[in-house]
Amino acid sequence: MKKKPYLLFGCALLERKWMRPFVITIAACLLLILAAIINLASSSSSASSTIYSSLSSDVDTSADPDDIFAKQSSLSIGMPIPPRFAYLISGAKGDLNSMKRLLLAVYHPRNHYLLHLDLEAPARERVELANFVQQFCTYQQDGNVHVVGKANLITYKGSTMIASTLHGAAILLRYSKHWDWFINLSATDYPLVTQDDLLHVFSFLPKDLNFIEHTSNLGWREFQRAKPLIIDPGLFMNKKADVFWITQRRPLPKAFKLFIGSAWMILTRNFMEYCVVGWDNLPRTLLMYYANFVSSPEGYFHTVLCNTREFRNTTVNDDLHYVLWDSPPKQHPITLRAEHFDNMTASGAAFARKFKADDPVLDRIDKELLGRKKDHVTPGGWCIGTNLWGDPCAGIGDPNILRPGVGYKRLEALVRRQLSAEVFRSKQCAVYED
Repeated sequence: MKKKPYLLFGCALLERKWMRPFVITIAACLLLILAAIINLASSSSSASSTIYSSLSSDVDTSADPDDIFAKQSSLSIGMPIPPRFAYLISGAKGDLNSMKRLLLAVYHPRNHYLLHLDLEAPARERVELANFVQQFCTYQQDGNVHVVGKANLITYKGSTMIASTLHGAAILLRYSKHWDWFINLSATDYPLVTQDDLLHVFSFLPKDLNFIEHTSNLGWREFQRAKPLIIDPGLFMNKKADVFWITQRRPLPKAFKLFIGSAWMILTRNFMEYCVVGWDNLPRTLLMYYANFVSSPEGYFHTVLCNTREFRNTTVNDDLHYVLWDSPPKQHPITLRAEHFDNMTASGAAFARKFKADDPVLDRIDKELLGRKKDHVTPGGWCIGTNLWGDPCAGIGDPNILRPGVGYKRLEALVRRQLSAEVFRSKQCAVYED
């Protein structure tokens, strides 16, 4: 009978020894559960924030869809990673079919494409272009082709031309941070080499080179471009009209040196960022000046480049376009036809202009230079299968693999000449005294 209290006391001691680790364990579990709940709530909030950001912006910057293009292909070890181009393709009323054909001719999965159809174009053309791009992107599964939703009204010879180019560049800059060169084309342009040819040649070039034809020797353009004053009605009207000519003329500027040249160019991403969100005020100052300049695309970028210390030594005085002019030159270049095929091919240029829609010479370019079938994209190393309809790119392979043809040799020869010791430095933003 005396052992019971002892036993009970012993049980009490045992219970106390068991209770302490039990309480500690329960407390630790509660802390872990509480931490998990807090982390889940934080993750949900972050996900909601990301989704909201994606919905409220034209471009989802929370994820980078282009990482695959920065990786070295296992089949191209030892070769440089190909660059990427950002194309702005512009067209006006009646250019719908030419824009679609040009897109197919210059398409490559590595690149980005932005199509702008002038505001004057009828709604039918605008809807058809949007549907074409939507179906094209669904088929190609890349989503790298876009259409400017809010189109600009473009006035021939006016500053709205340069405003539209800067608008397109800004969209492309926001869409992706990985492209290397900006290329502007019109619906009357057409390639003379495949994208594999172009990407292959540019793979071996420094990414700070700007291909732009330019000169400070204004000649006749001093009196027909620089000194006259115009007002572009496209800046404040909703219907297209000719520019207004001001009777008063202005002298040549003293604060900067004017340069002029071709309106078609291949410019670096770094330079386009400088023009759009430049850390210096020169791009904006010159934009104001060129608002009253006749044919501003023939001078704005050229003058910005050659008056900026960071960029003046990056210019290559060639736009890699084949353009044929009358002598003396008229307002528009000669329309290229079949009789010009041999000369444009021998030039080594990457592009040529201008062409009439569906001219037979375009069919010859497709067949002999691009290897492109009607209504299909130009084939390249990324194409791995043909379907029943004869599409050589029905199977989509590695976009980092290039298969250049003989066209790259012509283009390479042209680029080598322009980068030679005799030509390169001597033609960079050269200043000709009056």
